Amino acid sequence: MSLDNDAGTYKATDKKRPRVVILGSGWAGYALARTLSPSKTTRVVISPRSHFVFTPLLASTTVGTLEFRTVVEPVRRLGNVEFHQAWACEVDFASKKIVVEACTQDEAAAKTGIPLEPGERYEIGYDKLVIAVGAWSQTFGIEGVREHANFLRDVGDARTIRLKVLQAFEKASQPTTSDADRKKLLHFAIVGGGPTGVEFAAELHDLVHDDLAKLYPELAKFVAITIYDIAPKVLPMFDQNLGNYATELFRREGINVKTEHHLNRIRKEGDTLVLSVKEEAGGEVGAGLVVWSTGLMQNPLVKQLVSKELRMPASSGDNGKGGSVVRLAKDDKTGGLHVDGHLRVQTRQPSDPSGVVEVLPDVYAIGDCAVLDEALPATAQVASQQAIYLGKQLNREAKEASSSAATPAPFKFRNWGTMAYLGSWRAIHQKGSQELKGRAAWLLWRTAYLTKSMSVRNKIMVPVYWLITWIFGRDISRF
Repeated sequence: MSLDNDAGTYKATDKKRPRVVILGSGWAGYALARTLSPSKTTRVVISPRSHFVFTPLLASTTVGTLEFRTVVEPVRRLGNVEFHQAWACEVDFASKKIVVEACTQDEAAAKTGIPLEPGERYEIGYDKLVIAVGAWSQTFGIEGVREHANFLRDVGDARTIRLKVLQAFEKASQPTTSDADRKKLLHFAIVGGGPTGVEFAAELHDLVHDDLAKLYPELAKFVAITIYDIAPKVLPMFDQNLGNYATELFRREGINVKTEHHLNRIRKEGDTLVLSVKEEAGGEVGAGLVVWSTGLMQNPLVKQLVSKELRMPASSGDNGKGGSVVRLAKDDKTGGLHVDGHLRVQTRQPSDPSGVVEVLPDVYAIGDCAVLDEALPATAQVASQQAIYLGKQLNREAKEASSSAATPAPFKFRNWGTMAYLGSWRAIHQKGSQELKGRAAWLLWRTAYLTKSMSVRNKIMVPVYWLITWIFGRDISRF
């Protein structure tokens, strides 16, 4: 691989190995980079985030049960990977080039008020392209959410939440703070009753009752944790029995679960936030922290790609006239990229959007931005299985001549079950009709996530921090 300085383009110099460019370093992108053989392919990862985050344990880092680096895997540590910390801006499918913009600052910088400066733009060529950019948090256009709420998708988000929780207790402990303000400061609101919101509420409850209640005994009576959800029940992916178990356990632990509640606005008032909730008495409620964990929207790159007419790569029969003009097939419900059973991106004629579907050569999509005919949940489990399937397929194609390579079986998702931590060493697990709850489910939850941690380093560090927390409690230092 070399950089042509005149054209500002990265070009492949090893013609023996196909150059596989992966957009994204999340569950789909990182798992694919791990699966691809470095001896059969040239692996290129483009992402504004230089690391992979093990999201199932991210909530644990917000309260100090785990240290931030135990859920992070640096992309460069994979070895023999060409990594570009950059945003993909445009894709030219005809010439097989991607325009990227360098992004050397952390995404966390934007959350601390430091503007991200535009980076240098350059082009990267590919033989095969895999779009694995994931999805962004959906705010539904509600006023104040993007400005005042906290999302929970990266370690930068987790660190910000941790600091705000501890700062709320410090402010509430000041003698000049009134009881009314203490009640607002120590009200922690979570919008969204899915696994992320529920597990964060559970981890926060553990922090408050196991650690902070001992250090701030006079503030315990002011603490409140509330989950708001527009749906009639939380954890809709679980059966009613397990959903009811979670709700009842939360009720006993003092966590308020308010379903069928509609949030209209969030605004800042002094040191606290004010939530306008349609069903609340008076219409407003104060909070020291709002964590937003509901809904997904497509990545801007995907929105851009599906909105444009694209020229297909020219074939040998075009006589130099170039390929036909098409649009990427878009899913009407999610806005994602339609893919076939082999995860190849599909296209349609602009004049006939419901007509014949064709495959875009050498372009694939996996993870939250990909949509199969069979509707699958937007989970890490689906993304990682798609990545492993595609990685093995690309390894096989690189090893064999394309003309002699057998067509593999289509991707098939294997459901390993769904889990959620509920606090106080209890969890729930469901796989088909099989259900598990309580301490047994908690043991399964910890064992499963420990074994799924990517690196040997983190497989060791995670139980070490669990043991430290159990013996000494959580660290509440602010830094």
